[in-house]
Amino acid sequence: MTLSLGVTGATGAVGTETVRLLVKEGHTPRLIVRDASRAPELPDSRVAPVAGGYLDTEGMRTAFEGLDAVFLVSAGESPDRVAEHRSAVDAAVAAGVRHLVYLSFLSAAEHATFTFARDHWATEEYIKASGLDFTFLRPSLYQDLLPRLVQDGEIRGPAGQGRCAWVARTDVAAVAAAVLPRADHHRGRRYDVTGPQPLSLAQTAEMMGARYVPETVEEAYASRARYGAPDWEVAGWVTSYEAIATGEMDIVSPTVQRATGYPATSLQQFLNSLG
Repeated sequence: MTLSLGVTGATGAVGTETVRLLVKEGHTPRLIVRDASRAPELPDSRVAPVAGGYLDTEGMRTAFEGLDAVFLVSAGESPDRVAEHRSAVDAAVAAGVRHLVYLSFLSAAEHATFTFARDHWATEEYIKASGLDFTFLRPSLYQDLLPRLVQDGEIRGPAGQGRCAWVARTDVAAVAAAVLPRADHHRGRRYDVTGPQPLSLAQTAEMMGARYVPETVEEAYASRARYGAPDWEVAGWVTSYEAIATGEMDIVSPTVQRATGYPATSLQQFLNSLG
C-alpha cells in the first residue's frame, strides 16, 4: 500500500534533504513549513504552510489531514520545545495520522546528561502514550556543526577522553527517507543513527587542523558566559560535551548501512567535502 507522506521542518537541512530523496524515489510528500516561500521547489511535492508553527495545533491538524505517515522533525531548541512537540503530536492524532517517525536524539533519557536529550525523551514518551504508531530516529551529534566549535584554532569543552561517532545530516535524512514510506515495517522501532567511527575531541580537533583544550565544567560555563545566551541554552552547550565525557555518545550503529545500502559518512569524508 502506498502511504500519503508528510515532512515537517521541510525548510531545514534534514527536512529538505529528506524531501529531496523522497521525490527522487517517486513519492509526493507534503511539506509542512512555517514560510512557504522558503520551501524547496521540487516536482511532485506539495506545500502546507502553518504560520503558527508547532504550537498552532489547529493549523497543524489541517496540514496533517489525509496523511498516513509523518516525519516529525524536532523543533529548534527552546524552553517551549516539548510543548511544541506535544502540540504537533496532538494535531497528528486529531488529523487521523497513523504513524509518526520522530527525529529524536542518541541516548535520550529522562536523566540524560545532555539537557536537550531529556526533551527528546519526554517527546518520545508523549508519542508512545498518544496511541500513534511510531518510529524513533536517534542521531548522534552532527558533523555539520563541528566547524562552529572551532574558535581561534581550538575546541574547548569538558568532554574528557570520551568519544562521539559524529553523523552527517545527509545520512540522517537518507535514513528518514528510507523509513518513512515503509513506516509499517518499522512500527515501534528505535534506531540509533551514527557515523562509522567514535572519535575523541582530541582526534576530532586534529582532523580539523585544530587543538582540543579540555575544560572543567565550571570553566566551560565561565568561558561561554560572554555570549550572553540564556541559562538553558548555555546548559545545552556545556552538557553536550559532558555527555561525550560520560560515554553516552560512544555508540556506533549500523543503521545507515542497513537503511540505505551504503556506509555512513566518515568525518574525514565530510571534511573533504568542505574543500
